[in-house]
Amino acid sequence: MSIDIASFTPGLSLTGGLVIGVAAAVLVLFNGRIAGISGILGGLLGTPQKDAGWRVAFLAGLVGAPVLASLLGESIAPDIQAGWSEILVAGLLVGIGTRYASGCTSGHGVCGISRGSIRSLVATATFMASGLVTVFVSRHLLGS
Repeated sequence: MSIDIASFTPGLSLTGGLVIGVAAAVLVLFNGRIAGISGILGGLLGTPQKDAGWRVAFLAGLVGAPVLASLLGESIAPDIQAGWSEILVAGLLVGIGTRYASGCTSGHGVCGISRGSIRSLVATATFMASGLVTVFVSRHLLGS
């Protein structure tokens, strides 16, 4: 295994993690809400909610930040080595897993574990183990 030193950015990664942590803490402290993307988006679907404003703002920031970065000349496009059919199947599986786990990786991993939730600890361990198995199988057993 080797590390691509040109792409190794621990300072930016730490800063990004700190910003996510502070944003999650601010949301829970001031709104009493968990910063789980599936729950935020799910709250906008279906019947109109009185708290739609912050949900729309949160999602707009989630989408708007990379758009702004690309407009400023930052190269943010990941190198995805999969076709559209694989991406669609993966997205569907993530959506199903999110429903079964009663939340997404951001809700469980960032917010749930920090609150000491056993359910979130189990869900995050399951997410991570599934990712490790998938990478191992696709790289070593399937020869990708």
